[in-house]
Amino acid sequence: MAILSTPLQYLTSIPPVTRAFTAATLAASSLYFWIWWTTGSTYIPWLTLVPGSSLFYPWTFATSALVEVSILELIVTMAVIPASLRYFERLLSWFCVTVPNLIAFAFNWIEFVATRDADLFLYGMQYHGQMALFTGILVAFTQLIPEHQVQIFGLFRARVKSLPMAYLTFSTVMTLIGFQCPYIIIQFGWFVSWIYLRFYKRSTDTVSGTSTYGDRSETFALTSWFPPFLHTPLSALGNAVHGVATQFHLIPTSVPHDIESGYSQLPGGARAEAERRRALALKALDQRLANSANNSPAQNGPSTSQPSRPSPTTPAPPPAVDRKTSPTEMDVADTGAPESEIR
Repeated sequence: MAILSTPLQYLTSIPPVTRAFTAATLAASSLYFWIWWTTGSTYIPWLTLVPGSSLFYPWTFATSALVEVSILELIVTMAVIPASLRYFERLLSWFCVTVPNLIAFAFNWIEFVATRDADLFLYGMQYHGQMALFTGILVAFTQLIPEHQVQIFGLFRARVKSLPMAYLTFSTVMTLIGFQCPYIIIQFGWFVSWIYLRFYKRSTDTVSGTSTYGDRSETFALTSWFPPFLHTPLSALGNAVHGVATQFHLIPTSVPHDIESGYSQLPGGARAEAERRRALALKALDQRLANSANNSPAQNGPSTSQPSRPSPTTPAPPPAVDRKTSPTEMDVADTGAPESEIR
């Protein structure tokens, strides 16, 4: 309740980049609604991304991400993006916002070349909104705490690493049934965000001052997003593409320590690594307890005898003292006669 004591304290707690991005979203969306209200036209190629007109309005590759074309979309964006971006703005970049728009622009032109349908693929679609950015936030969330469980709407529980793929599945279904714009941009946003965080995100070690790039750990590999039966072909394809990109110096090199540790160079990485090790330790402990429970009956056997316990009133015998055997005792042992007879 302390953070919500006054609206001013809440606003000052939001980082400047998140505040500026939220204000720009409100301004651009308000401008779109005002033009729609005054002119009655929803075709605004100088504000949203129209593949056939964006070459003449290149700023739309950035401004289209700030425009929501309905009140419901604007409400959802204002409820989700600012609250999430304040924690992940250090991980993400403009790279995750503009590059998906560039890919969507190129994809529509490829569709036009294949079908020659300019009315649909060049001028019939207006890409807008922050779906690509929301996908990037889910990818960054997965990178930090992939095994953490969250509760959605108080009804469903899911692991964090399953959320991006669920959103991606929704995008695929909407695209296949005919709603390519704007839902296909979710897929481009996922791929661009993963590439950026995997290979290009720069981190500086506060102790040594060395810079590393990306998260090269196995838990954030491309195959970790897909079911096991796809791991072999995806690994082969990914290794081939990675080899070509490395040969042409398209991917910055990273030190071996970064390749092995992965999480250690990320904000909150120590907590994620601790959570991963804790889960592995608990799993190993459960296996050890299960093995000991299964082996204990076989070791004890079917014996039903109980070991005798000394009476509480009877003092326990003194512990045996390890001493050397005297010559007299050795003679007694050899002759088999009691020691009292020899004396």
